[in-house]
Amino acid sequence: MIDKSTASLTEALSQIKDGSTIMIGGFGTAGQPAELIDGLIELGINDLIIVNNNAGNGDYGLAKLLKAGAVRKMICSFPRQSDSWVFDELYRAGKIELELVPQGNLACRIQAAGMGLGPIYTPTGFGTLLAEGKPTLHYEGKDFVLENPIKADFALIKAHQGDRWGNLVYNKSARNFGPIMAMAADVTIAQVSEVVELGALDPEHIITPGIFVQHVVAVQPAQLEQSA
Repeated sequence: MIDKSTASLTEALSQIKDGSTIMIGGFGTAGQPAELIDGLIELGINDLIIVNNNAGNGDYGLAKLLKAGAVRKMICSFPRQSDSWVFDELYRAGKIELELVPQGNLACRIQAAGMGLGPIYTPTGFGTLLAEGKPTLHYEGKDFVLENPIKADFALIKAHQGDRWGNLVYNKSARNFGPIMAMAADVTIAQVSEVVELGALDPEHIITPGIFVQHVVAVQPAQLEQSA
């Protein structure tokens, strides 16, 4: 019997080791798996490469992981906003690396890895510092720059509901990067509000099929610091 539901956050996260590359879902705090991030901090895992849309908000979730000194490098699109003081301080002190990736390129590079593609050509970034040292192509009157797929050892994502096979549905905009990150990681761990019985999820509403998910962990709504 296939059962990907896991009783505890610690059990699900225990296979993550120092130096892992981890994709973390979320657009800001919407869809951010805060409890999984807290579990990483509790396990004391370090030297991580984190792929996310931004570099943390306030002292919550991803920012808390950065503040714990667990992250060696951030790959993201928006490292700076009004509440990114944790990342700002670390970066200015030379304590963290940054790979800045335009948001469209970030999504396409993650998708390329999930689809088993090689490097992709994109016009975004051509002629800028982000394209320095990268191969370029002139095609049908436009200039393109070559970008490598982004793959991860683990993806930590948040969904609304899941079943024991790992099928997931999301809550509106909290869906964001979760589906493509699940496809691009060797192991996907999904935090959900509820694990439902097989057949309870409408097949037309399932966004992430269970084939892309290895662990589903239920987090009770009372435990959530922020809803998304």
